[in-house]
Amino acid sequence: MSYSSTEFSGLSALFKIDLKLFVLVMLIVIIGLATLFSVSGGDINLIIKQLIRIAIGLTAMILLAQIHPDNFRLFSPLLYFFGIILLVLTIFFGVGKSADRWLDFYILRFQPSELMKLFVPLMIASFYSDKSLPPKLKNLSIAVIIIIVPALLIAKQPDLGTALLITSSGVIAIFLSGIKLSHIFLGTGLVIGAIPLLWSFMYEYQKSRVLSFFSPNTDTLGSGYHLAQSKISLGSGGLFGKGYMNGTQSQLDFLPENHTDFIFSAFGEEFGFVGVVILISLYVLVALRGMSISIKATDNFSRILSATLILTIFLYVLVNVGMVVGILPIVGAPLPFMSYGGTSMLTVFAALGIIMSIKSHQRLMRK
Repeated sequence: MSYSSTEFSGLSALFKIDLKLFVLVMLIVIIGLATLFSVSGGDINLIIKQLIRIAIGLTAMILLAQIHPDNFRLFSPLLYFFGIILLVLTIFFGVGKSADRWLDFYILRFQPSELMKLFVPLMIASFYSDKSLPPKLKNLSIAVIIIIVPALLIAKQPDLGTALLITSSGVIAIFLSGIKLSHIFLGTGLVIGAIPLLWSFMYEYQKSRVLSFFSPNTDTLGSGYHLAQSKISLGSGGLFGKGYMNGTQSQLDFLPENHTDFIFSAFGEEFGFVGVVILISLYVLVALRGMSISIKATDNFSRILSATLILTIFLYVLVNVGMVVGILPIVGAPLPFMSYGGTSMLTVFAALGIIMSIKSHQRLMRK
């Protein structure tokens, strides 16, 4: 059975799906599945698990796209405080290998920190929705508290990478509200002043990652091993890559975490510079489409929220790519829509669902 473009447009309107954004994302998802199949040596079970997670993410996206943006604004404080409670529970009852990041309810295991990637932007956008913009210092301070509380709880797990990413998403929301230049200088000064304090609270393995970033060749068999193998993988790919399922670094397990944090390196080894440029271009088009939706938003809440969510997703891409090529410290950030994972996959699809809800709301407003 085949469908015409008109029928596809009708289906996208029925489910309130932005077809352009959806197609771009699904192209990335397909590339991710193909890369996972390669690095796993053709492990069908791994692909089935990823497909299930993608299906759950797509379901969440479609469901959230049906909800009116006003309902997101209404329930954002409740969702935020619910997320804070989950983070507190994670500190006391969390499970994990190197860090207690998961809550295990036997039938369901997830990372509450991933949910805060949605709840923090929701809360800040809701807070600023009825405030005068650019925000006054008082409202700016409240927004900073909204960001810092979950960030500190997540850093306690310890998961400094996610804490910094969530802090960054909150900062993006503040910037989009039209922050004054004087407040930017004030915030920059406070961040610089807090660096020594942050360093004193970091764990030894976190410090070693930062130090290996500045001198990656001093411990290539220890703290610098991940980065060294990642660079070898990307560099050996050359212009056109070694070919599909011919990546030696990933196939022979030299490249660690090749199905999660370092899947970009595995992809680059097999498809080379040309493949990397095409993949990054797809991510850029996703970001541009999301920003186009944001620009056309009809209220402050929708405008701040949609722009924050799409820019945050793109930020995760920049952080992941930056760390695997060595221009950023390794923080354990998955590549959106490609890395193997459950809660992270659900989070990015849920963010798309909210953006699509805002898009469909715009369409209704114009009628």
